[in-house]
Amino acid sequence: MSPQVPLDDPADPRLADYVRLREVTLRRLLEEEHGLFIAEGDKVIRRAADAGYEPRSFLLAPRWLDSLADVLAQWPDVPVYVVSEELAEQVTGFHVHRGALASYRRRPRVPLQQLLNQDIRRIAIFDDIVDHTNVGAGFRAAAAMGVELVLVTPTCADPLYRRSIKVSMGTVFQVPWTRLESWPGDLTQLQERGFVAAAFALTDDSITLDDLVARNDERLALIFGTEGHGLKPHVLEKADLAVRIPMAGGVDSLNVASSAAVAFYATRPMS
Repeated sequence: MSPQVPLDDPADPRLADYVRLREVTLRRLLEEEHGLFIAEGDKVIRRAADAGYEPRSFLLAPRWLDSLADVLAQWPDVPVYVVSEELAEQVTGFHVHRGALASYRRRPRVPLQQLLNQDIRRIAIFDDIVDHTNVGAGFRAAAAMGVELVLVTPTCADPLYRRSIKVSMGTVFQVPWTRLESWPGDLTQLQERGFVAAAFALTDDSITLDDLVARNDERLALIFGTEGHGLKPHVLEKADLAVRIPMAGGVDSLNVASSAAVAFYATRPMS
């Protein structure tokens, strides 16, 4: 069993991984510097463990010690900081309503070329999506609809930020993903391997999603742009085609995560 360490001082340096979790800029610097991410809630903690991520520590209210005992037992040397929910709120800056947090170690970035060596047919690319909720929802849709690889561009929000992980319900640990280094230059690597780069955008020359499905392309890379402004012109120029989802009722577009879910379902491989 991991060592249980009761704590009652919110300034205890052992709680540094959990400080001010709502401050995105601070957390990005801290998590990148120390190579960590925060899992919130018992289900997400368990899914991170099941995916083989290595914990640095756990921060738990007493009521979670029994239900997470099997997870804690996997790492007998990792400290379990046992705190009241009030103290957890003081440290994190918000009410941790589930009373369960864990700090996990990040893994090294996997090069795109290594991931493309696998036999995959559906890739999602999230370009410059800045809202962590949308990133998490996009990953959840990708996992549910059989997308085999997710790529995020250099300016996309962090899939391992606490909010992204929570919204994804831990599916960010399930779908292979990496952050691209050269965008949109890296599209060339996909196209050379037979992927059709389909950019979702409201352009004059766009085809409908139904038209894309009718093409029956064996390999697709579906590209979704930032909230509001969508994909930039130089990305659209690099893509093979532009795609739109026909709307009714005077609606011009869907939320980016909703658009992704519709597209993933419509283009899912049928065999």
